[in-house]
Amino acid sequence: MNVLTQELVELLSLEKLEENIFRGISRNLVGKRVFGGQVLGQALRAASYTTDRPAHSLHAYFLFGGDVNAPIIYEVDRIRDGKSFVSRQVRAIQHGRTIFMCMVSFAQPEEGLNYQISEPEYPPVEELKNEAELKKQIVEFVPENVRASFMRDRHVEIRPVMPVNPFQPQPEAPNYAHYVRTQDRIAPEVDEVSLHQAIAAFYSDFTLMTTALRPHGLSYLSPNLQCASIDHAMYFHKPFRADEWMLYDMDATISASSRGLNFGRMWQNGELVCSTTQEGLIRLREIETQ
Repeated sequence: MNVLTQELVELLSLEKLEENIFRGISRNLVGKRVFGGQVLGQALRAASYTTDRPAHSLHAYFLFGGDVNAPIIYEVDRIRDGKSFVSRQVRAIQHGRTIFMCMVSFAQPEEGLNYQISEPEYPPVEELKNEAELKKQIVEFVPENVRASFMRDRHVEIRPVMPVNPFQPQPEAPNYAHYVRTQDRIAPEVDEVSLHQAIAAFYSDFTLMTTALRPHGLSYLSPNLQCASIDHAMYFHKPFRADEWMLYDMDATISASSRGLNFGRMWQNGELVCSTTQEGLIRLREIETQ
């Protein structure tokens, strides 16, 4: 695995401190606060360590911003171990307070009724530029004080279907899509279903909340905007690999009361493998003048 993929695997591999208690490291991925996808992925992995079944749903609330300079403790409560379903509650704790909570449900795959909506028609991934190439095309718009952080490579490769310049946002339809995968193949010795699910949870938080900003001609970099994830739900429908291309198709249905509601669907090889829902804070504020 290359360095970025190895770092991602390490980020989502927790240290067991005690029965049902785990510790995760933090990385500065988006700024002063811990990236929500990191906490989602780590919490899901913590719960996964307590069962041998794959997850089928996750429901989470972000309560406080996380400190990137400190580890996070995950406490898992074994709510239920049933014949069909296993339920876990996870608390993420930092500096003595709960910053995040989620419920995760697990179940073994089984045969049954089978139906899915049609996959949207977008250009194939081979025809699209990756995010790193697109960033180089708009480097002149990037302020010097954020250039280093904005231009650095992500731990996953993203190829936007409809690229935009976040420094010059324009009103757009509330839809967005990109292809995503890890930068390299997952090494066989760590190739587990729980890791692939945790990686998908990690990258499910990229750009999802910003879909509701598009009709307003705003981006996450707009100076008069306060935005933060409030809650996040994820459903795992079918097996997938996080190190192979996944189409992540997103749309927003409403922005009201300083919140936006966003939905996402992940497709792989024509199969709908994951669905996401997230409500985010999108609050306009006054810009202080000198």
